[in-house]
Amino acid sequence: MKKYYNKIFAGILIISLAIVLHISILSIKYPFIGANVKITDEGEVVVTEIDPNVWAAKAGVKIGDRILKINGSPAVEHFPTTNYGVLEQVFSLRLDHNGSAQNIYVQDSIISHQGLFLNIIPLTFFILCLFCIYFIYKTNKKLKLDSAFLLNLFLLTIGLAYLTSLGSARGDLFSRYVNLTLFLLVPVLYLHFIYQYFLELGKKLFNKNYILIGYFIVFSNLTIEIFSNNLYSLNKAINLGSFFVLIILTFVLKILGLKKVRYSEQEYFVKVIIITNVMAFSPFLLLYVLPYLIFNKTYIFSPTILASFLLLIPFSLVYQFIATKIYDIEFILGRVKYYSLLAVIPTFFCVGLILLLKDGSENPTYYTVKLLILIYLTMVAVFYFKEILDYRFRLKRFSEKYNYQDSIFKYTQSIRKATNLSQVIAELKKTITDVLLVTEVHFIEYEKVKYRAINNIVLTDTEFQHYENEINKAVEEIGKVIELDKGFVLNVGETEDKSYILLCLSMLNTPRLTRDEISWLKTLSFYTNVSLENFLKIEELMHHLEKIEKEGTNPAWLTKLLFSIEEKQRSNLAKDLHDSVLQDLISLKRKNELALAEFHHSPEQLGAYLEDMNENMTKIIKTTRETCQELRPQLLYDLGLVKALNKLVAQYQESASFAIRLNAGKFSINVDIDTQLNLYRIVQELLNNAYKHSHAQDVLIMLVCIKDKIVLHYEDDGVGYDQENISFNTETMGLSGISERVKALKGTMVIETSVGSGFKVVIEL
Repeated sequence: MKKYYNKIFAGILIISLAIVLHISILSIKYPFIGANVKITDEGEVVVTEIDPNVWAAKAGVKIGDRILKINGSPAVEHFPTTNYGVLEQVFSLRLDHNGSAQNIYVQDSIISHQGLFLNIIPLTFFILCLFCIYFIYKTNKKLKLDSAFLLNLFLLTIGLAYLTSLGSARGDLFSRYVNLTLFLLVPVLYLHFIYQYFLELGKKLFNKNYILIGYFIVFSNLTIEIFSNNLYSLNKAINLGSFFVLIILTFVLKILGLKKVRYSEQEYFVKVIIITNVMAFSPFLLLYVLPYLIFNKTYIFSPTILASFLLLIPFSLVYQFIATKIYDIEFILGRVKYYSLLAVIPTFFCVGLILLLKDGSENPTYYTVKLLILIYLTMVAVFYFKEILDYRFRLKRFSEKYNYQDSIFKYTQSIRKATNLSQVIAELKKTITDVLLVTEVHFIEYEKVKYRAINNIVLTDTEFQHYENEINKAVEEIGKVIELDKGFVLNVGETEDKSYILLCLSMLNTPRLTRDEISWLKTLSFYTNVSLENFLKIEELMHHLEKIEKEGTNPAWLTKLLFSIEEKQRSNLAKDLHDSVLQDLISLKRKNELALAEFHHSPEQLGAYLEDMNENMTKIIKTTRETCQELRPQLLYDLGLVKALNKLVAQYQESASFAIRLNAGKFSINVDIDTQLNLYRIVQELLNNAYKHSHAQDVLIMLVCIKDKIVLHYEDDGVGYDQENISFNTETMGLSGISERVKALKGTMVIETSVGSGFKVVIEL
């Protein structure tokens, strides 16, 4: 069937051009009169309605005038008058106006207000539809899609429907049949195109039987029109009712179809066609069809004017079918809703002013000046009020699609937890994909013509060449946004020799970025650039330290720090030796001198001096051994942690006034020597703290292994501390050193204490 599409469409196009020629001749031959009539019971033709700004109104025809003759023949014999109740296809009129007979000859120029609306605009619209058809034909020449054929058929139908309304309005029977058929085919072909378009994309929006029902409604209306030609009013009501049903059917099916394509690439397209459908048909339905059906053949606006809204449908479909970059219709609608809401009160206010100031006896010049001043002041107030609203509701305006400020706040909160550059970029990608219509984001480090992608995403040379020009433009400044057919390029940071680019792509042609979205992307870029600079500096520092470590040299500040720590340890060791071993040696030397002095005078006291010296030497040896043990517990290296702790407890037990219980018999886990040494130092610090400050009677120390965790439990019944005022920087308590060692081992420490209730600490590693 596809190979015959071109021939079929060519035949339809030739027939359409013939219809256009017929309508054009008809429009030139018979100017549009714009008057409705009715035949009374007495057989008289009376004018019942006159359209404004048309020939009948300008020629002086009034409602209630009796039409005597049309084109020299009795009015009741004129076909458009008797069958359609319209005063059309007229060259001359003879009418009775308030008992006075008048002859009026119809003359009107096409180049006039009437000619513009009734001839030029419909013809121009048809030509534009032909241009769109040609453009679609050129783009679809190789693909030969069924949807393209249906779209062209739809464009031709809506163009002809608008054009043939000129002939139908003039009472031409052929134009009436063609216009009715095409008028009802518009929503049906529209529905058929949408069905076929999504079917080619692999999505079935609704059952095809609904389309067949639509075609059946069209055929039924045409049949009724042909075989009941004298029931014009009833037929028109049936036609408008059928059109209303078809529009509602189209709208409902698209809403149901939207649920089927939700969270897919086609969701946005369905939203667009639903919105354009509402914008195109709502004025015609609300301001003409419904008032005509409900309020006894009256309407608010002429269908000639309201039909112009239908132009939104073909142009929006063609635009989305062939465009590479479309405007974001949700953003536009958001702005329209926002300004529509603002315009409600000023509109009523202006209408009220016009009604109040309207006075037939007043000078028209004064009336115009007063109206000008009041409307001007009203507009000033509106703009001022808008500024206040924008400020008060700046966090979430009615016109915004998303709360961009809230997303920026969440992004800044998330990057605070990031520990490297990759995490920052990952959060940025997530933020962009959550808000904008993009499906994949590539991070590129750009250096002249070299590039590198991270996070396991590698762009091929062909892909890079495809976007190379846009990337070169984006590197000019931070926050630069360059739009693509299916996404955009964003500069998120730079250094002296590199630029950091995000290439954001989508499966479909994305809409143009709105002003809010561009501003939001720029803000994200500036925040990201600050984080990038910080992490890049940290990475440079880490690379520098690694380089120094490999080379075996340390920076001056690190060398100074190491020397400072070394000197502090030397000072502590010198202080311990001076206060203990050195003082004991000085005392021993003094006793030795006294013993030598008394050797000749009192030999019997020499033995006592020697015994005392021996005891002092024993103490010195013990003190020296304890100092060495404290500096380097050799027993820990030789026999392990448990033996070393037993030895440590025994040493404190000799001099302490409290009882110490050590429970470490079941500790059998193998740990590295550094962990053992830190545990030893922690216990040593706790015992030292108890010895100096606790005044305890009993001390309990437990070292166990529970589920691969090392648990150290210390408890005493001493004076305790005020837990709220405990400072880990208090060196006298030794808690600072314990806390730092626990942190170094990536463990936790829990302290429970109060004044007079002892001290307990549990450490888990």
